[in-house]
Order: sequence, then C-alpha cells, then structure tokens
Amino acid sequence: MKYYVVWNGENAGVYTSWDDCQQAIKGVKGVLYKSFATETEAKQAFLDDPHVHVKKPVRGSNNASLKTPDVPSWRNDTVLPLHPKAVAIAWAVDAACSGNPGPMEYQAVDMQTGARIFHFGPMLGTNNIGEFLAIVHALALMEKQGITDRIIYSDSVNAQLWVRNKKCKTKLERNERTEQLFQIVERAEKWLSTHSFRVPIVKWDTKNWGEIPADFGRK
Repeated sequence: MKYYVVWNGENAGVYTSWDDCQQAIKGVKGVLYKSFATETEAKQAFLDDPHVHVKKPVRGSNNASLKTPDVPSWRNDTVLPLHPKAVAIAWAVDAACSGNPGPMEYQAVDMQTGARIFHFGPMLGTNNIGEFLAIVHALALMEKQGITDRIIYSDSVNAQLWVRNKKCKTKLERNERTEQLFQIVERAEKWLSTHSFRVPIVKWDTKNWGEIPADFGRK
C-alpha cells in the first residue's frame, strides 16, 4: 500500500489510494504531490516544505533539459515541464560520464513528481554501461516495490538493445580498475536472465522533447 501526499490546491492532504489522489490533483495548476511507502513518512512529508521531497522545476533556464515547446495548459499530471507527448506516469533514467572511460554515474527521476528515485556512482566506466545499469536498476526496483503501472524512458538505443539481449556488449577493458564495475554488470545480466518483466522501456525523443528529465545537465 502506498500513501500519496498532495501539498497544494483545495484538496491538499494525505491520500491512501491513487484514484483519490488523482481526483485531488485534477485541474490544479503546478500541483505538487508524491507517493510514500508508509503513513508516517507521508504525514511527516505533508508538514515539510514540498521541495524537500519534490524537485522544483526551473523555467526560463538555458538548460536544454528544461525546454518545453508547446506545453499545453491542461497538463496537470506532473510538476515537470514535459512535452505534450511524453507520458508522465514514468521513470526517466540517464547516465553521465566524464571521459570514455571516466567517472560514470546514473540516476532515475520520477516524471510525475520530479523526485530522484535513485543515484549510483561515480565509478570508473563508460556512458553506455551507465545507461544499461540504470535501466536494469529501475526494472529491479520496480519489481521489488510491486510497481506495474509505469514505463521507463531511456535516451540510449544501445542500452535498450543490451537489455533486450540481456548482455552488456561493452568494449571496456576488464582490469583491476574496472573489476568492481564488471561485477555489477554481471549481477545486472544475471538479473535479466532470471527475471521476466513487462514494464515497457521506451526511447526518449530528445530531438523533439528536449533532454530527458534524468539528464545531468553537463552537455
């Protein structure tokens, strides 16, 4: 069971069902809300500043990830300035790497609330490996939490192909410096080979939608 906090609007409060939460946020411009695992967490979060828990969107920035062409006024299913064709009930994953190889990290962002779901790194690796691990991490976490109503957005064609084939086809050399990373990759491959999943993994349309919400903003 999840608990849903709605911080603003006439129906602000803590809700015990997604249907009730949806009714509370419907039509509320700039609504802020987020789900929590326990009632205690939800009630405490409701008393907090919402931006402690929800990423505050920044408008007017030059960051490409915040470009919002033709965002309709009816879009009230997310706190993020998403493109009209982007589905908000989703997680976005992305990786960043300074060099190739270099310090690599990855993260996932909830596209409804803007909150970061997880972050890993930095660790010596490549961007493609990070993109691959981010998708598998998201799949495993969704399974663990019983989440079946989300999709996963990734802007990496290679990573999505590797996930489908259940094999990380990296050309990175395995040595003392990369051994820890390769052990993580092997665990990810094992998870893929021993689990089935129905969560759709969808290509993020960077050309038309701007940078993916999980982007680290370092381009």
